[in-house]
Amino acid sequence: MTIFGKRLGEYVEFCKPFLVLVPIAGIVRLAVSLGGAPNSTAKWISVTALVGIGVLYYSVRVHTSGFGGYKQLLVISVLLNLAAQVVIIFGIVLAIVTGTPNIYSAPEYAFGSDGATWSHAAAHLFIGTTAGSLGPWIIGSVVLFITKKVSRADSKIKSLA
Repeated sequence: MTIFGKRLGEYVEFCKPFLVLVPIAGIVRLAVSLGGAPNSTAKWISVTALVGIGVLYYSVRVHTSGFGGYKQLLVISVLLNLAAQVVIIFGIVLAIVTGTPNIYSAPEYAFGSDGATWSHAAAHLFIGTTAGSLGPWIIGSVVLFITKKVSRADSKIKSLA
């Protein structure tokens, strides 16, 4: 499958470190929660922060490595977010099916209501996958814009030397 001129495998290879780290963090967060640790402890293992850090990192790297631009960054943002949402939705469904609450079904992460509901899982499936991809991409696009400006200025300085 080709997306914006690159094969899906090229995107996966390019962002593999964070594509591995994000779900591992999500699974560890779930395991810590199911292991009986309070949510105040489990919340320190942040999947959202890792996705954000990953998008910021790739916002710079996509340009400096010559991998692409804004469109390629969008695909990377979607992939990182999907890696997170798969684990989060699994955690919500696990809470629904087993009746055992976990960090992903906690009321504080479900706008104060019961997080072990199909509507919460559906919200992550539809809203989480879109807004959770577009939000970081917009921020990353600003970083990419700045990176392009700075690297152009840097290359002009080097050409004068």
